[in-house]
Amino acid sequence: MTDQTLPSKDSTDETRRGLFAALTIDIAPLRASRDYRLLYVGQFVSGFGSAISYVVLPWQMYQLTHSSLAVGMIGVVEFAPMFLMAFIGGALADYIDRRRLIFLSELGLALCCIVLVVNSLSPDPRPWILFLIAGLFAALNGLHRPALEALTPRLVDPRHLPAVSALNSLRFNFNFIVGAAIAGVIAASLGAAPAFAIDAATFIISIITILLIRSIPVPKDADRASLRSIIDGLKYARSRQELIGTYLIDINAMFFGMPMALFPAIADSFGGASVGLFYAMPAVGSLVLTLTSGWTNRINKHGLAVTIAAAVWGVAIIGFGLSNHLWLALFFLALAGAADMVSGLFRMTIWNQTIPDHLRGRLASIEMISYLTGPYLGNAEAGLVASLVGLRASVVSGGVMCVVGSGLLALLLPAFIRYDGREGLARKLREEREREQTVMNRRGVSS
Repeated sequence: MTDQTLPSKDSTDETRRGLFAALTIDIAPLRASRDYRLLYVGQFVSGFGSAISYVVLPWQMYQLTHSSLAVGMIGVVEFAPMFLMAFIGGALADYIDRRRLIFLSELGLALCCIVLVVNSLSPDPRPWILFLIAGLFAALNGLHRPALEALTPRLVDPRHLPAVSALNSLRFNFNFIVGAAIAGVIAASLGAAPAFAIDAATFIISIITILLIRSIPVPKDADRASLRSIIDGLKYARSRQELIGTYLIDINAMFFGMPMALFPAIADSFGGASVGLFYAMPAVGSLVLTLTSGWTNRINKHGLAVTIAAAVWGVAIIGFGLSNHLWLALFFLALAGAADMVSGLFRMTIWNQTIPDHLRGRLASIEMISYLTGPYLGNAEAGLVASLVGLRASVVSGGVMCVVGSGLLALLLPAFIRYDGREGLARKLREEREREQTVMNRRGVSS
């Protein structure tokens, strides 16, 4: 055997670097953009507090009412204001300063947390106040999320958008692992008031970072916020089957396979403190997937990947419903979270690659409706079915319907299944060059 048959040191090192990159998260956007770093840090901190409230609010509702149906009805109360304000928030995010919209929304969210603290400290906490604040949370998020999603792509290079998706997922999942786990301990030992107070405090840091970000000008071709502009956004979404696919696949998975409203009741059979673990484990699976997400940059059939991941979510929910041991139930929840993260990474990349900047806020509102409609109404569906046929049957039947629905949507949306990320990136880069050229031309005319 000659030396020519052996791999060179350089090629071996390159292979190792490639393997390391494929199994680690890409932090290039954080290194390259000061404004994105500020946004990321602020949302990381406020997301930690939000994760605590996300667990404690339904936990407190169950403690006050001892009803899984009441917990599920929180989702119904949240759905209507979210649905209405998401459209308004999307239209505003395409017309006014997105940074200012985020600031005002977070200020309102902090005030809502203070109301929850006051209610929790009263001698007789009122469930109707929990419903009211849940609705206000949803309405304010309808303003906050479209502005945040529309601002983020303006802070980074288009080539970094897949990495941004992974970093945002890392932020979300880390917070729901740590925040949700801590929430169960805080609620069981100290009560709801300290948990809501922590959430209120975290918004202060987030608001400061938002104020430090430079102002991003509104697109020159921005449409005035109106019913007509909202309809234009809906028409654009309807015209792109790859977008419709991302919405419907996620709605199907979350509506049928979202058993979170049942977590407080299921936790009673494993020990009340396990409720925090149930909320945290999907985020554990998501975090593990996110930290090893470098391989997703090599997957180009994004629509197919989303569909397969949604079906795996359904299978994992079936496994959770059939589990009689805590460790097995937690494993299946982690598997479900990993599958959901695969779906989320590719859905977010499709959105960022295919949507023009002047429509980004309105389409972000449709995205928000798609990924919150399922959980909000799915929790209500799970609570209703559980009240009729029991906890286990509700979880398992929902997982089965999720798998069946994913298969049917794959047959009905062939263009979504064929979506190729290489073509989407090329189109996005072309649009960025055209926008930069337009800005340069305008500067030339004005000078």
